[in-house]
Amino acid sequence: MIYDLIKKAVLSEKSSSMAEAANKYTFKVAKESTKPQVAKSVEQLFDVKVSKVNIVNMKPQKVFFRGRKGKTASYKKAIVTLENGYKIDLFGAA
Repeated sequence: MIYDLIKKAVLSEKSSSMAEAANKYTFKVAKESTKPQVAKSVEQLFDVKVSKVNIVNMKPQKVFFRGRKGKTASYKKAIVTLENGYKIDLFGAA
């Protein structure tokens, strides 16, 4: 069930700077997931304490690929704030 809710971590320049500065981590989650479900899943999966969860529904964006119009897929994004003293190692630093 945990892996059904949390699809993958969003690894971008903005999300990595948020993780370093404000202890916030970004995940793509299932469209039917709620804030309490995401908080519980992150706590079980990474063994951390979650203090806050913000959820954003990302709308599709218009794109052009090889001269054709299209759209990207819509998805739900969760920004998880951890309590002080907890960290998640998403990059696998040795």
